[in-house]
Amino acid sequence: MELTPERLAAQLASEPLRPAYLIAGPEPLRVLEAADALRQQARAQGYAEREVFEAEGNQREPDWDALHATLSAPSLFSARRLIELRLPTGKPGKQGAELVSDFCADPAPDVALAVIAGDWSRAHAGKWSEAIGRAGHIVVAWAVKPHELPDWIERRLRARGVRAEREAVQSLCDRVEGNLLAAAQEIDKLALLNDGQTLDAARMEALVADAARYDVFRLVDAALGGQPAHVSRMLAGLRGEGEAVPALLGMVVMELQRAAALARAQARGGNLAAEFKAQRVWDSKQALYKRALQRHAAPRWERFVVAAGHVDRIAKGRAAGDAWQSLERLLLAVAEPRAVALLA
Repeated sequence: MELTPERLAAQLASEPLRPAYLIAGPEPLRVLEAADALRQQARAQGYAEREVFEAEGNQREPDWDALHATLSAPSLFSARRLIELRLPTGKPGKQGAELVSDFCADPAPDVALAVIAGDWSRAHAGKWSEAIGRAGHIVVAWAVKPHELPDWIERRLRARGVRAEREAVQSLCDRVEGNLLAAAQEIDKLALLNDGQTLDAARMEALVADAARYDVFRLVDAALGGQPAHVSRMLAGLRGEGEAVPALLGMVVMELQRAAALARAQARGGNLAAEFKAQRVWDSKQALYKRALQRHAAPRWERFVVAAGHVDRIAKGRAAGDAWQSLERLLLAVAEPRAVALLA
């Protein structure tokens, strides 16, 4: 059975733990909260032992042999165990898929298997996920669409005992710009600060902080996505919050180098899908990079990487110039081809 993350908690409370669960999706907060709900209910039902399997170090996959041994072995310390298999890509591979399918076909009575994936689409599904669906539940945490966000925020406010007018809810939506984690944090704060009265827009403005995703991850996404206005706004926000240019450059340089590698592969007619995998770009972000690659050819991405190095030297006092201005010009050039002249 497929459930939403919000429906999972109620389902868990109404029945004994199933042998297997798949919790996956592109929205990290919803995945995290669904997994936490499963762990909490597992503890309540006597699953006192928890083991986690995931890829470590240079390994691309978990240790399947160790997982097989764990799923087959009797518990040493408690009657019941929760085994977590973490798959950031949402793809277990042939050996992992067979292992999951075999377990679901004949699950041990004292074991519950939770597969937690950080990426998911319909293309990820296969016989292994269908096996989980038959033995237990599939929980997909799709990203909340812009038109769904007001209802999501309103439901979460009500769950925290906070009432708000629709204009107040929309005000909070505008501030968090789709960042569910920021929204959740603001709602938790509102639950502490509110005096029990229904919040109007003015009161909401007075209580919440402007958490409009002023972080380097969203900054780079705005540049790659061709949103120059967002780039300038986010940079101004980061600067106002006291961030330093060197603290931002690590992520900026990494993403520019990744885009340059993708552009080189595309220019030589290589397999872009394979390069996405090599660069560890999740399916949910590939469209963002593809749009960026359409705006600039490979040589220009190399130029962007060089420009980022120049920004770093300015920020460290090894070259003349304004580091914030140079960083803004670089990211504007990434977002808008006409702005490349700013780098000259």
